[in-house]
Amino acid sequence: MPRLVDHEVRRREITGAVRRVIVGGGLEAVTFQTVAAEAGISVRLVQYYFGTKSEFLLATHRSVMADAGVRFMQRWNALGEDADPREAIRAVLTELLPLDYQRREEAIVLGAFGTAAITGQGITAEETFAAPRALVTIVADQLRRAQLPATSPHLINADLDAELIAMAIGGLAQGMLQGYGTAKSAVELVDHLLDRVLGPKDESAGHSSILRM
Repeated sequence: MPRLVDHEVRRREITGAVRRVIVGGGLEAVTFQTVAAEAGISVRLVQYYFGTKSEFLLATHRSVMADAGVRFMQRWNALGEDADPREAIRAVLTELLPLDYQRREEAIVLGAFGTAAITGQGITAEETFAAPRALVTIVADQLRRAQLPATSPHLINADLDAELIAMAIGGLAQGMLQGYGTAKSAVELVDHLLDRVLGPKDESAGHSSILRM
């Protein structure tokens, strides 16, 4: 009997190969030939699953966001429903920093897509906006929780501050990829940013570990 093929697994193999090609040589290195070679399959098979380069680039972008989303939800669920807003925001932001191989790969790939959107290389800016918009929504919701009178007297503009935080964390992640700062200093900057937005942390509440490597 012919072997059954799990098409979703095959698509994941191809988008995983695209990621590795981007990490190794940038978006300009991505072709049907290089992706096929990296995946260990034929060019024709890549074309069967993705008819155009744009299709597998978009699928790769979505796969990165899906993987990050699963990780976010795991961290979120671990915090519990009554998590402090600061800790919830901090958990989300540190997941975006390239603190281990997987997050470094994701940051490189997303940075490459961001550059491609600017230069018009196969993917548009609008197609890369879903992730930052989702981040802004999550952070703004937590900032509104922190703004409750019983929680914090610090004046917060949830929407603008969330936009600022999203921009800052994106720049910090890309700076780390270039060797600007260490994992420790990056997380310290996240804490400092949250202090600026939310006010100083209540030391009596205790500290969580700054890194989840």
